[in-house]
Amino acid sequence: MSLDTVVEDIRDDARTRAEEIREEAAARADEIVADAEAEAETLREEREAAVERQIEQEREQALSSAKLEAKQARLEARRDVLEDVHEQTEVALTELTGDRRAELTRTLLADAASEFDADIVVYGRSDDESLLRSLVDERDGYSYGGEHDCLGGVVVESEQSRVRVDNTFDSVLADVWEDSLKELSTRLFDDE
Repeated sequence: MSLDTVVEDIRDDARTRAEEIREEAAARADEIVADAEAEAETLREEREAAVERQIEQEREQALSSAKLEAKQARLEARRDVLEDVHEQTEVALTELTGDRRAELTRTLLADAASEFDADIVVYGRSDDESLLRSLVDERDGYSYGGEHDCLGGVVVESEQSRVRVDNTFDSVLADVWEDSLKELSTRLFDDE
């Protein structure tokens, strides 16, 4: 065997070995690329799932927030309606006149006076002074004490005791309002 043949055999072996190394490297590179692509696909899927979860969570938060805002707006509107009804009731009580006002005032006075024995002082709305004076003139031991800021009715006290009975339209309305608020709300807002 000649030296050229040996060199050529070595070169062939080297070329073969280099080709094997290139093939192994290409296979390893393909394997690395495939692993990287699989890992990238897994990572992409995980991130998509995380983004979907975040979007769903934000959607739920936005929906909850919108529901809460709507509920608050509905409650505020109900409160406004109830305030309007209360104000209209106060106006109606203030505007009561004639026999109806006299009858209610007389009833409230009799009820309040039942708490006392004698020497009763009656206070009331300034616009009701003549009515109140006529009511106290009908009874012995009663006197008109002056003005009390109210919608109508009476505040009664005795000169002999420190007891004061508030039988004004305001106090009666407050009691009735408190006792009837649920029923009133149900009647006004029964569609909800």
